[in-house]
Amino acid sequence: MPAFRTTHSTGSARTSRTFASAAAIALAALALTACRSGTGTKDEGAATASGAVTSTPSAAGTGKAQDGTSGRGTPGAAGQDSPQTAGGERTAAGKTGAGSGSADRTSDTSTSGRRVLCNGSNTRVTAQPVTRPLNHMLITVKNTGSKTCDLTYYPILRFDEMQWAPSASKDSQPQAVVTLQPGESGYAGVLLSAADGSGEGGDTGHRLTVAFQGLTPNSDGGASAVPSLPAKGVYYDSSLTVTWWQQTMADALGS
Repeated sequence: MPAFRTTHSTGSARTSRTFASAAAIALAALALTACRSGTGTKDEGAATASGAVTSTPSAAGTGKAQDGTSGRGTPGAAGQDSPQTAGGERTAAGKTGAGSGSADRTSDTSTSGRRVLCNGSNTRVTAQPVTRPLNHMLITVKNTGSKTCDLTYYPILRFDEMQWAPSASKDSQPQAVVTLQPGESGYAGVLLSAADGSGEGGDTGHRLTVAFQGLTPNSDGGASAVPSLPAKGVYYDSSLTVTWWQQTMADALGS
């Protein structure tokens, strides 16, 4: 009898160890299956404690969601706007992004009532020699556009391929910038040559280019104009001088 009890006890212990080993194998198989499927375990604390799972990179740092998919991003905090798309539109509901902003900026420069610069694109320019004063020419600029424009400083004149620009008469500077309403005209007088013959390097010009200045001296004010000249041309010498833009013809010619 004692020998039977000893044998029975020994068999029970062996049986218990066998079941324990089988259970351990089954659990290991389940864990391996879970790791291969990418789902992980529900109990992260237990997995970390066993060393099976290490810390995973943050979704915000990698630009991917924690489930391993890409292109979905990370949900933003409540009230935050989603990032802008390549087209400038926001993905958040009710946001128009750069679309409406661009339209606002465009209307500010193209449809506003602010004045623009007078130049060859919105005016008609003529150049006509006059009999009085002697050796003078009158340049007339008429605003043919739909907006009020400003004639800044004085015209930059160039006959044919002339390599120098005439200076402006200092005493002709007006007190204010000449402003032209649609249909109005502004003027500049040109001294072509010295009446006493003291000028040098006389030449006859057949083509005249009138350039306009911008908001700062000698800056580009836009398109130039090429008014017609008399068929015989216009004689000029080193005395060539131009006035600042004037509001009236009388001021331009000094009469």
